Amino acid sequence: MRPMPAPLAEIWRGPFAESLHHGHVVVCGSDGDIIESWGDPQAVVLPRSSAKMIQALPLITSGAADARGLSVRQLALACASHQGATVHVQAVKSWLGDLGLSETDLRCGPEITRDPDLARAMILSGTSPCQAHNNCSGKHSGFLTLNRHLGGHGDYVEPDHPVQRACLEAFETVTGQSSPGYGIDGCSAPNFATTMHGMARAMAFFATAADRQDSLSRAAARLVAAMYGHPDMVAGEGRACTLLMRAALEPVALKTGAEGYFVAMLPSRGIGLAIKVQDGATRASECALAALLVRLGVVNAQDPAVVRFLNPEIVNRRGMVTGQIRPAADLMH
Repeated sequence: MRPMPAPLAEIWRGPFAESLHHGHVVVCGSDGDIIESWGDPQAVVLPRSSAKMIQALPLITSGAADARGLSVRQLALACASHQGATVHVQAVKSWLGDLGLSETDLRCGPEITRDPDLARAMILSGTSPCQAHNNCSGKHSGFLTLNRHLGGHGDYVEPDHPVQRACLEAFETVTGQSSPGYGIDGCSAPNFATTMHGMARAMAFFATAADRQDSLSRAAARLVAAMYGHPDMVAGEGRACTLLMRAALEPVALKTGAEGYFVAMLPSRGIGLAIKVQDGATRASECALAALLVRLGVVNAQDPAVVRFLNPEIVNRRGMVTGQIRPAADLMH
């Protein structure tokens, strides 16, 4: 009988546990074997944007990144689910300009910026969002760079396009599994499925990549270093990825994904982990991630940036604290 999803995060209102989020967690060591798990390690999942580092691997292994002289900051942006803040939008437009392209060549679709200051400014000026504001536009800029290198047609998000075939090959290599299929992501690119163990194994591959010299490992090591070197490009101000990477007591690379997914790569320990909240709640995946980082000694539980996700207060419309989000006890102990 397959294991059931495990409790990951609790929602408390006063003295009552009002809601409970269940899901799966797998932690893998340097050999790809499971160190710890909660829930079902064999649950098949769509890792959503948590797979962006994997999707960026062919950008480097193909030679496209070096042929275009991409910076470390651009490599971080290729792995990003960014805020669509001015710094991200300008970086994307500059990258596309270097390719002789524009945001109309992207296939991710327009998205309202998640940056509150820019959102207000755009509303006041009557400016409509474009595709560069899309949180996936950095990944898509990477796709376009790879596509230019491969000489493919413009619809680079098609599942049978050379760009996506390269992504699938990289995905199956680092997860160590054949993907059972894909779903179309919010940004229109295929998102390949794997098991929780497969995704945690992939994160361990990234975490230990600097110890190996093959081309795929060298590419993975560059992406990990880019992410923890530029946490502001990976997400943005106020976001869990950025704040928790800054708060970490050692280099770590963290990446969220839609529908309650989160991954972490810990190079100093050779550990990779994957989290999936069954009901898709981001509040629960952020809480679970913070709890696991505390459990592993990667962050300080008293750091305000950590408390923000580990034990966030629930505040009502009058500003009264009415409850708290807490990690399930088994994650902390």
